[in-house]
Amino acid sequence: MFNKIANVLSIVSFVMVASMSGGAYFGYKYVTSENFKAKVMNEILGNVQGIMPKMLDQGLPEMTSPAMPIPKKQMKFID
Repeated sequence: MFNKIANVLSIVSFVMVASMSGGAYFGYKYVTSENFKAKVMNEILGNVQGIMPKMLDQGLPEMTSPAMPIPKKQMKFID
């Protein structure tokens, strides 16, 4: 009786390990595919394009200043 139970449990264990390994393999192949990259990029760009016009209208200043202040007179170095 114990042998039958052990055999059934080992078969169930093998089926579980095989299905998990197969699922991980096909999941990895899907995530690294060009189709998945294109789908994700289209989703991200669609969301960003919907937000950008609103953000640009609110966030752009009328006038900007130079990135760094320009010194009025140059320093002279001692030779």
